[in-house]
Amino acid sequence: MRPQILFPLFAPLSSLPGIGPKLAPLVARAVGGDKIADLIWHRPTGIVDRRTTPKLAQALDGTIVTLIVTVDQHQPPRTASLPYKIRCRDETGFLHLVFFRAKAEWLTKLLPVGEQRVVSGKVERFRDEIQITHPDHVVPLAELATVAIVEPVYGLTAGVSARVMARTVRSALERAPVLEEWLDPALIKRETWPGWREALHALHTPQELGDLAPDRVARRRLAYDELLASQLALLLVRRQQRRQTGQPLIGDGKLRAKAITALPFTLTGAQQRAVADILADLAQPQRMLRLVQGDVGSGKTIVAFLAMLVAVEAGRQAALMAPTEILARQHFATMAPLAAAIGVEIALLTGRDKGRTRRAVLDRLASGEIGLVVGTHALFQDEVAFADLALAVIDEQHRFGVHQRLALADKGEGVHVLVTTATPIPRTLMLCAYGDMDSSRLDEKPPGRKPVDTRIVPIERLDEVADGLARLAANGGKAFWVCPLVEESEEVDLAAATERAAWLETRFGAQRVALIHGRMKPAEKDAAMTRFAEGEAAILVATTVIEVGVDVPAATVMVVEHAERFGLAQMHQLRGRVGRGDQQSTCLLLYQGKPSDTAKARLAIMRETEDGFRIAEEDLRLRGAGELLGTRQSGLPEFRLVDLVVDSDLVEIARDEARLLIERDGGLTGARGATLRTLLYLFERDAAVSLIRSG
Repeated sequence: MRPQILFPLFAPLSSLPGIGPKLAPLVARAVGGDKIADLIWHRPTGIVDRRTTPKLAQALDGTIVTLIVTVDQHQPPRTASLPYKIRCRDETGFLHLVFFRAKAEWLTKLLPVGEQRVVSGKVERFRDEIQITHPDHVVPLAELATVAIVEPVYGLTAGVSARVMARTVRSALERAPVLEEWLDPALIKRETWPGWREALHALHTPQELGDLAPDRVARRRLAYDELLASQLALLLVRRQQRRQTGQPLIGDGKLRAKAITALPFTLTGAQQRAVADILADLAQPQRMLRLVQGDVGSGKTIVAFLAMLVAVEAGRQAALMAPTEILARQHFATMAPLAAAIGVEIALLTGRDKGRTRRAVLDRLASGEIGLVVGTHALFQDEVAFADLALAVIDEQHRFGVHQRLALADKGEGVHVLVTTATPIPRTLMLCAYGDMDSSRLDEKPPGRKPVDTRIVPIERLDEVADGLARLAANGGKAFWVCPLVEESEEVDLAAATERAAWLETRFGAQRVALIHGRMKPAEKDAAMTRFAEGEAAILVATTVIEVGVDVPAATVMVVEHAERFGLAQMHQLRGRVGRGDQQSTCLLLYQGKPSDTAKARLAIMRETEDGFRIAEEDLRLRGAGELLGTRQSGLPEFRLVDLVVDSDLVEIARDEARLLIERDGGLTGARGATLRTLLYLFERDAAVSLIRSG
């Protein structure tokens, strides 16, 4: 149960004064939630300084001022299209207040002739007169102190005015309760942080632009609270998982030894270390939950295959689930020859498999005849049953929801889980999104791989690029040509790829160009891929559906059109589609117009390095966490106050403190534990509290 002291913050927005049923959903859209707590996390984005209170003669054109004036005369318009003017004065001169389409009755009540009013807004000079059009504030003299302030400015949405938002946030702050301190006093002293309520007040009352900076102590304090709640929740989940008994999975190593012998290359040191990590985990009585993150072309599939063989050696089963059919078939194509060489049954199961073929695979999985299976999300459908599933491998974890991951793990008793990703993840994101997992890094490429020659080319040289591809195709070479994905419009995206394919067909002929995009049916995509990988098509024009997992060693050129629109990690993934054979490969990044400073920085880094982990860190710095992984897809908490680039040091501190707290008081039952439970509820990590209760 949420502590009663927090109830006011979790009341609906409609419980605030002036927020009726019409306004509540609009405010909710602006602040990202429908509770009062969402308002208090809605940070100001700017300020308006209304403290300047000159006499009328000293009011400067273009400045925001707060004036004390006497209402002199109303000047209603002759026609509805003209403005309603109200003349005001002080001892130094006159001012006109200008209103368009305003009701006379309302203006008469707001600004009665002969009375003093406080007026605040932007002064403009018009025909030697000063005026304020639609003043921001008009109040009686007694309320001067509420207007002549530094006013915070908030992000808005259609239908919510700045004044309504500021007033609503103020109302929400009044509901913020006094809470017992949950932070370590030594940390507060070292960082000179205010208490929680004081920090919240300071966040919403900036006195100068500098107070909005991410390094201010109030925001840092609140960001740390959010990080500590997140890290505590992750470690509580991890502790719960470690308590779930698994069955030690130990093989005799014979199949693995045969598979390693059958490989046409030697395992890298990183692959050997990752396999050793996995074997050590599998031998434990607790369930394994390990993430293997490998740079493009670092050999994750082989590591996963060797892990899956442990299950077969132990007389049990293993499954690999990939997010797309193309990727599932790619993994199967890599594993099947090795499985055949060592006499292990392996099957492929996707949504496209129907009828007798599918039924036969399902029957043989249920009987235990098939030891290894590779598939898409079709694997966790109810009709799929395993004789004895021991290991589930989830590829490209951030493309699956947590529920899908658990659904596959629930297909057996105490199933060990291995998660892999080809997206190198910066350390701060690792701690925030995957803190409940152990992790291994594949940071070496297989021997013999040559660096990809990366060049940045203006789009004006398109004809030269096509001429170069003609020479490549004449010598039997192949090339990818990637058009950007325009998320706002699939139509535009489709048109760009189709148009480029048509242009290339005029130069190379229709048979030599294949096209693949997100609107195509799986069978059509596979046919286009086959034409490119094994047939006469020399150029594959594609949207970013080919980003992950497509392996065509004969392809030695990657053209990325409008590279300035791509994120660094995405460009790195695309570049990784070439350079997979022993020939020299090239990546051409085509840009249009004058790239922004950020786009220039991205392109320059692509020239400098092929180290995916360095590229990931730079991408985080340039784009931020949400864009990097796609917050909702990644399992990354949706932070309201944290900036993972600025607050990376706080992530480490929060991680260490959370670990210490769990070690000392895993159930959070001590004196400080109660305050930390409040913190978890405050940041809606309720699920973690239920884990404490369930032991």
